[in-house]
Amino acid sequence: MPSPDLLNQNDVRVPDTATLLAAAVKAIGGAERPGQVKMAEAVERAIATGEHLAAQAGTGTGKSLAYLVPAIRHAVDKGTTVVVSTATIALQRQLVDRDLPRLAEALTPLLGREPKYAILKGRRNYLCLHRVQTGAPDEPEEEGLFDPQQLSALGRQVKRLNEWAEETATGDRDELVPGVSEQAWRQVSVTARECLGAQRCPQGTSCFAELARAEAGEADIVVTNHALLAIDALEEFQVLPEHDVVIVDEAHELVDRVTSVATGALSGPAGEAAARRCGRLIEDGLADRLKEAAEGLALILEDLPAGRMDVLSPALGNTLAVLRDAAHTCLTALGGDRKDDNDPAGMAARKAARSALEELHDTAVRVLESFEPEIAARHDVVWLDKPYAGQTGNGPQRPPTLHVAPIGVGGLLREALFQTRTTILTSATLTLGGSFEPLARQWGLPPLNAATDRDAKAAAEGLAKTATSDAPEGKSAEDKEIRWACLDAGSPFDHGRAGILYVARHLPQPGRDGLPDAYLTEITELIEAAGGRTLGLFSSMRAARQAADELRGHLTHPLLCQGDDSTSLLVKRFAEEERTSLFGTLSLWQGVDVPGPALQLVIMDRIPFPRPDDPVASARQRAVAARGGNGFMAVAATHAALLLAQGAGRLLRSMSDRGVVAVLDPRLATARYGTFLKSSLPPFWATTDPEVVRGALRRLDAAAAAGA
Repeated sequence: MPSPDLLNQNDVRVPDTATLLAAAVKAIGGAERPGQVKMAEAVERAIATGEHLAAQAGTGTGKSLAYLVPAIRHAVDKGTTVVVSTATIALQRQLVDRDLPRLAEALTPLLGREPKYAILKGRRNYLCLHRVQTGAPDEPEEEGLFDPQQLSALGRQVKRLNEWAEETATGDRDELVPGVSEQAWRQVSVTARECLGAQRCPQGTSCFAELARAEAGEADIVVTNHALLAIDALEEFQVLPEHDVVIVDEAHELVDRVTSVATGALSGPAGEAAARRCGRLIEDGLADRLKEAAEGLALILEDLPAGRMDVLSPALGNTLAVLRDAAHTCLTALGGDRKDDNDPAGMAARKAARSALEELHDTAVRVLESFEPEIAARHDVVWLDKPYAGQTGNGPQRPPTLHVAPIGVGGLLREALFQTRTTILTSATLTLGGSFEPLARQWGLPPLNAATDRDAKAAAEGLAKTATSDAPEGKSAEDKEIRWACLDAGSPFDHGRAGILYVARHLPQPGRDGLPDAYLTEITELIEAAGGRTLGLFSSMRAARQAADELRGHLTHPLLCQGDDSTSLLVKRFAEEERTSLFGTLSLWQGVDVPGPALQLVIMDRIPFPRPDDPVASARQRAVAARGGNGFMAVAATHAALLLAQGAGRLLRSMSDRGVVAVLDPRLATARYGTFLKSSLPPFWATTDPEVVRGALRRLDAAAAAGA
């Protein structure tokens, strides 16, 4: 049922969501879409009942308006804040620069006031004025950067950042174009742990991060990213303003982003940097001991093989214990902040040293403790990452580094997110194998009834099913039960008429030694039939580069490859030059939006399973198997299904688009798990006949050329 009109805090009658949505759609010159209306009603119901919602909405549904309108209505009516979290900068910018300004203008007459919105990122994303003035503390190797005789590339970037600090109104790193290296940005930014705090910093009243937080505190809608959402949920300090509703867009990436935030790293150079930072603040002997411990870690990591660690060797265990204890001794000697300290530069130096020491100590403790339980009962996985032979890049070669990551984040999300506030999770891809269950399990939501799950897409109201879970064992009776529902809002596209799914069943299975000649021949013939207009999505950069190098001399039309230039510029050129093809890897699987005849063929070289030696994925598979589940299907197949669906979603971006998704890996047609993977894809018309596909591509090319 539509909600009744309500009186907001200004005694203005707030129209119902249907009225507001209609006004918003009219203002932007759009047309009402059934899926959009259905999703807006479901979001409104979730906010009203406190029942979480997983809502899948295909490209063209208008899901941003479908969640923003009821969110704005709730925020204005209740005088509260709704947080909208995204995975990509592109969507953040779309929301803040396009969707929210137009919505605010359209809804102001109906709401009685203009809705306020703001964007908020982690502190490291904002330039620190105090650090710009004082410089990064205790970095002796950076001295002389501004010597006119020795102006390095890093020095030029930092000089540019200092000049930008005089001009910028926000200090937001993403507004600096072109950007700078991470090493340069570190010279002018601080982490939350390094920050002096607004009350003690000489630049506290001008601080860009504090100004952004203050603006967010006054906003109805705060747009942020999954990383900051995870930090707010997992850290002891509050980052986001008080809010009672979270909308997670691009929710298919939530698990990976939370995992990344919850991952710790430990290396010899990191330990040496911590020793250097505290060296001038404590007794020399204590810092020297930490430096020696860090050097010992670097030596032992050099000799260990890369990959997942299931057993902690005595030598590494002893080295980590020495490092842990040395870091603890330095922390004790450093002491806490002195309230009467009137030396901001000294405070900043101690903050920076303490932050580095705490991270070093806590990560060493976490690595050591992760090996204590039996393998099946472990919550963290540890692995060693080492630079591989032939590593390229302009930056310094990364050192051997220990990483520790959570095997699963469902428990973290359940406790920190679902137990505390109403959450709406949405994306164009949430059903895998025709079910919301695979992703819901990763998020930590309780299982749904299988029978109702099968009926999800056919439910007349779209709101298909509800799951309830009591508080987990060990929780207090005050803990809120987990209730959630799911919705497939559908897609405006007629996939069966607009697209073809072609599986090259006749090709050999992909191997580990690069692309077989048969694959290169198939790619060539498909691109020639399409007249270019091809996005090639490869499972590795090595495969993309091999294909590009070998085909450039054989194709009639231009071919671009990721790495030739910045990805954004390559995508721009690909969109503007219709007969050009673009090859690349992971970021292109999910990050390309090119409507029109420039993209009529999407090629995927193989099913994108995680690498067998991927430490987190393999540990997750093992954990599922230890509990009696199917680790391959729960982890590897789910990962592959998600990427396949995202890759296939690059094809149809507007109602007039037509084309082919070609999967060269024959296992999609022959393997038992192929059914699960195919049911995760849009319902294209399917074939395995190469002649049928080439004929279709030639007709599409001719039609596009005639319309040009």
